[in-house]
Amino acid sequence: MSSGLLSTLLNGDNWLLVFSACAYALAIPSAIRAVLVTRTSQGAMGWVIALIAMPVVSLPLYWVFGRTKFQGYVNRRAQIDELALRESEHLQALQQFDSEPRPGVQGLHEIASKLSGTGFLGGNCLELLVEGKATFDSIVTEISGAERYILVQYYIFRADNVGRRVADALIERARAGVKVSFLFDPIGSSLPRSFIEELRDVGIRCSPFDTTRGKGNRFQVNFRNHRKIVVVDGRVAFVGGLNVGDDYLGLDPEVGRWRDAHVRVQGPAAVMAAVAFVKDWYWARRKLPRMDFELPQPCGAARALLWHTGPADDQPECTVSLLSSFNAARKRIWIANPYFVPTDPVQQALRLAILRGVEVRVVVPEKGDNRLIRKASLLYQAELLRAGGRVFRFSNGFLHTKAFVVDDLLACVGTVNLDHRSILINFEIAVFSDDAGFVGSVAAMLEDDFAESREMSLAEVNRRSIWHRFVTRAANMLAPIL
Repeated sequence: MSSGLLSTLLNGDNWLLVFSACAYALAIPSAIRAVLVTRTSQGAMGWVIALIAMPVVSLPLYWVFGRTKFQGYVNRRAQIDELALRESEHLQALQQFDSEPRPGVQGLHEIASKLSGTGFLGGNCLELLVEGKATFDSIVTEISGAERYILVQYYIFRADNVGRRVADALIERARAGVKVSFLFDPIGSSLPRSFIEELRDVGIRCSPFDTTRGKGNRFQVNFRNHRKIVVVDGRVAFVGGLNVGDDYLGLDPEVGRWRDAHVRVQGPAAVMAAVAFVKDWYWARRKLPRMDFELPQPCGAARALLWHTGPADDQPECTVSLLSSFNAARKRIWIANPYFVPTDPVQQALRLAILRGVEVRVVVPEKGDNRLIRKASLLYQAELLRAGGRVFRFSNGFLHTKAFVVDDLLACVGTVNLDHRSILINFEIAVFSDDAGFVGSVAAMLEDDFAESREMSLAEVNRRSIWHRFVTRAANMLAPIL
């Protein structure tokens, strides 16, 4: 095109025609891609209509929020798996700890073995850590005793008093010759450069989990690494809902008490937390972390499954783990979760359980930290009540626990929120166990939560105004990106 013609097109009112043509030129292939890759027909139709009708507005939204598969991570996953197995040949020895769980959980065991490579492993000691003090005391104690390597990964890590305490423990071990690798989500953790440099100065390898790295990943800011992992010498691992910060100790006056849970895992299952870290570290650094792999010795008799899921999975592993667990219920499903905006399959699994005569209880915070999610959650809480479930609103602080129990058979504690983001597009990890002691401790924690909560009634839901119902349904329209 000659410069004269280009100048003519951009003069006067022609610039609007050129701009519109460019917008549609980009919107049409994006709409075609939405048809090919969007999970549901409703979602695909919604994106197609928006892209064609309002390309200027919808194009940036689609580029950021329209993807549910982290293709960049997928492309590297085979290489990550190959390197992880090659560098950790002792992983094959984990098979000796493969332990089929109690009747009712075999399906979960078999599915996890096929999808994640490892099912329930025996020979573990599990400790439920309730709230921040118990969790951080235990983590710092284990870090201070590390002899070979430490792996640390958090969605949120703050440079405040609690962050300083954990960092000082890592620095002390690094100076003693322990190999330390520190991975963080750059959106969740806004760490000052001076803090990172202080860690690096003593030999700690630090890296953000940057989802926008590499060709074709520039707009993938919607994916988050929501995992919270600490692994010490491959012997002990910590997984759960607590990030690192003063607010997780209940020191934020605006939030008050922070109700949360973590799990200390000692034994063979701890290795699987290290495997999750290795895969994420390789994405971030294109190399393996410094670690001298050695198979841990059995600690006790508890069976545990550490299942890490995310948007690079070939199958929807987070969804599968939840459905398999809830479908095993015959007496009760008790759930604590701060963001109850479940996907349709999870919501239907809970309804089916109620129809089977299962008692389904869900406890959520009375006051959430995200107003939009709270509004959307009200719709699902109402639907669960109408189906015959029970909903409790935790009033003594902010409930951030992500846990559930199924009958007296299975307990799960991890990082998974029951919302679209965690289930479909976040990198998550959770501890499942059928150990009677662990199931009992999680159930006792949930009983305490119910006791400190206000139970909602169906009459309360039915009294809500038309405007209130409209707002909750409007908020629910954004559920896939909340």
